[in-house]
Amino acid sequence: MSFIQSLKSSLKASLGSKQRQVSAVPQIAAKASENPDLEKLLVIPVSDDPKEEQQRSHAFNKGQFLARQERWEDLSKIVNDEDQNRRASGGGMPIAELLCQGARADVVALAEHLLIDGTPEEARPLSEAISALEQILGEHSNNHVIATIVAMAHLDIAWAWRGTDAVRDTPARNLEAFELHCTRACQVLDPFCGIELDSPLVTSARCALLVGTPNAQTRVADDYEDLIDLAPEQQRHIRALGHHMLPQWFGSYETLELEARRTAARTQDIWGAGAYTWTYFDAVLVDPYCARYIDIPFFLEGIRDILERSEDQHNANLFASFAAVSIPNAAHLCADDLESCSALEQIQTAAQWIMSDYLHELHPLIWGHAMEGFDNHARIASIDALFKQGREKANQVFVRIFGEQMRKGNALIFTPQGLYVQQA
Repeated sequence: MSFIQSLKSSLKASLGSKQRQVSAVPQIAAKASENPDLEKLLVIPVSDDPKEEQQRSHAFNKGQFLARQERWEDLSKIVNDEDQNRRASGGGMPIAELLCQGARADVVALAEHLLIDGTPEEARPLSEAISALEQILGEHSNNHVIATIVAMAHLDIAWAWRGTDAVRDTPARNLEAFELHCTRACQVLDPFCGIELDSPLVTSARCALLVGTPNAQTRVADDYEDLIDLAPEQQRHIRALGHHMLPQWFGSYETLELEARRTAARTQDIWGAGAYTWTYFDAVLVDPYCARYIDIPFFLEGIRDILERSEDQHNANLFASFAAVSIPNAAHLCADDLESCSALEQIQTAAQWIMSDYLHELHPLIWGHAMEGFDNHARIASIDALFKQGREKANQVFVRIFGEQMRKGNALIFTPQGLYVQQA
């Protein structure tokens, strides 16, 4: 049975007529009708399909389509070309990784369904789907792209078994499955060296697999340094470094700060101070206690350097919602630490100048994602729900920061040249 036939059979047997259950979207407390007349006083274009989302969807869907058509040679050539040319979305997501995500998406979705919504008795379809992927690997044993797709599928399934928190009460059976899939993923990638192949794709996958590697603490900083040096323009790798340097993974607050500064120094010609900021971006949301170690003026300088170098509105929305939405939420998690809270409050105040100086198009999906702490594993009801939630939250932020002007009847016009206040 071919890969796609096996997968279709597995999906049909597993899913049947059941619908995937997801958590309800939190209700926004403040209604737009309770705010100033935003329809008249807030002038900013709203994009429901920004360029970043188009780029990501196109690459993901292309990878998924080629896998479903079993055009593995075509897929490998396209991925390798994107990888060698270091192409990325405007938001810094490597196109090669998006293609590979799409290629393994059906198997991973099946695994997540079975492990979250299914029952142990339904495990056979997943085993058949994994076996089909392994068969493809056997037919392309020297192909590092196929190896990466299979290895990362195993890692994604491992996380589905374990959950993504660093410390959690995980059943022994789930931990055993996590370790088995991680071990298999490492075996699949062992024959390939990302540095020799000049491949950020392979190097990134090997960094991701550090979670299942014994004594990873001794090599994590060096491995990420190699990866970032291969593709310094792709900030996703810098963000991953910061996450993995937290004490609940492989580092400490001191080593996180050290690596943030080292990375900023090595990439200054590309990011200015921005790499320092990227290193802390996810880390401070995962563990807000690390905020007490942040050099706040340097961090804020990094935000400005990133935004000055951004060609579209993705990063403007990212950092505006980060400062105005995600950071206040994180502050509640470390309320007992005055130094961390003080640092977070200083970051939060940056929302005003970010929005005034750099924001001139609203991307509600990013604001919705910010409410989840930019957690890619958060479960949402639908894209439409996330869009609505993000739009409402952004409106609340506009009123909180600029409400005094609007209550006077002044219109706020957000332009590429900055915020313009039109007097009533």
